[in-house]
Amino acid sequence: MKTISKFNFHKHTYCEFEMVAKTFFKEKSPHYKSKSGSLYVYSEKGVYRYSNHWGRVANCRWKIKGIEDYKNQHYYVGYAEWSNFHPLNSSEKIFYIEVATNGEAKLFNIKNTASNEPFLMRLDFAFERLKQLKILYKDYKWATYYNENVHLVRNILTEKLISSDKTLQELKQSLKSEFN
Repeated sequence: MKTISKFNFHKHTYCEFEMVAKTFFKEKSPHYKSKSGSLYVYSEKGVYRYSNHWGRVANCRWKIKGIEDYKNQHYYVGYAEWSNFHPLNSSEKIFYIEVATNGEAKLFNIKNTASNEPFLMRLDFAFERLKQLKILYKDYKWATYYNENVHLVRNILTEKLISSDKTLQELKQSLKSEFN
């Protein structure tokens, strides 16, 4: 696996930053200021970032944990260790998805959690699954085809999606045989 440092962390990476108090940057002078106004302070173990835009950042996908209602115009400070950055094109299967009862799906890194034997995925596959789960909970017309309780069908399909590498179409077809 490629070693991530202050010289390459901003090139096609995925990372989840931990929220830090905004006062952090009052005590420090930034090592780098981006064109969009984000500030960066590097440490031996990681990077601090002060920014009002998270999610898709240039050619990266960076999230900040601990924000319930994210607003793009608000500034947040996040910290991430170099070991928390992962190449977007990585072939390592180190991610898994958990879905709350309200349908909110979250991506997790196996290194950072101790869950009971989750189904591990590559990052690109996990993003594809997250997109499918979002659609699954947004639209329910597809579920009426099964002549079963929509919530039951959705829950079963959700469990199959996060624990299999079969296509969504294959999983829906296998559901048909389960209900007949």
